[in-house]
Amino acid sequence: MFGLGTVEVLVLAVIVVALLAVGFAAVRAGARPAGPLAWRSPGLLPPVSAELRRRVRELYAENKKIEAIKLIREQTGLGLKEAKDLAEALASGRPLPAEPGHARQDLATRVRELKAAGRGEQAVFLVRGETGMGQAEAERFVEAIEVADAGSGEA
Repeated sequence: MFGLGTVEVLVLAVIVVALLAVGFAAVRAGARPAGPLAWRSPGLLPPVSAELRRRVRELYAENKKIEAIKLIREQTGLGLKEAKDLAEALASGRPLPAEPGHARQDLATRVRELKAAGRGEQAVFLVRGETGMGQAEAERFVEAIEVADAGSGEA
């Protein structure tokens, strides 16, 4: 068969079976290959891009609330209630909601905690995801928190 020996054919068969098993497990777990990945970390929202924020505000201004909620669900994988809460917060300029039962610290406190744990890149990613800032802006924000903490004697 195509110049392959018995061993090669067996290895190929094992690889095909393994790939099928992984695909089956992913489908059973609820993976949607063509859809956005759902955010599953308790108490955290998925990253919300500046473009999504802008579009949701536009839709709310046009009194198209349902379309705004649908857009959030499509791009984040959130459930209906979470998407509605997020849409309302974005439209009104309120802080983004946290999952029920999870108290949410302010952004600066979470950035400090990440920096203290030696996770500076994750702190920048967090700032970008929650504020829509670009990379350079978010890095300056994290640095400004460090400078402010150093000046006040905090860690």
